[in-house]
Amino acid sequence: MLSSLNAWIILGFAGQALFSMRFILQWMASEKARKSIIPVAFWYFSVLGGATLLVYAIHRQDPVFIAGQGAGLIIYARNLYLIYHERAAGRHAAVDPEGQ
Repeated sequence: MLSSLNAWIILGFAGQALFSMRFILQWMASEKARKSIIPVAFWYFSVLGGATLLVYAIHRQDPVFIAGQGAGLIIYARNLYLIYHERAAGRHAAVDPEGQ
């Protein structure tokens, strides 16, 4: 059975792995496109990794880590909102090209 400390360390590393995947994903997408791009999955990994790391930071009671991850989650969520808002507007324009 895992001790509580080991479980928290595993959670912390899992969050870090999720958070790090966003950079690997962005790098791979940019190499494939031959230009710098940020895929939507980058923001999902940012939210998942950031949320997991925030839980870990709260457990560790680290105010610096909590502030950094908390602020980051707001930014990541806002980017996802903007992406989906833009896509919804594009779908609406495609259905009604004259905007009526």
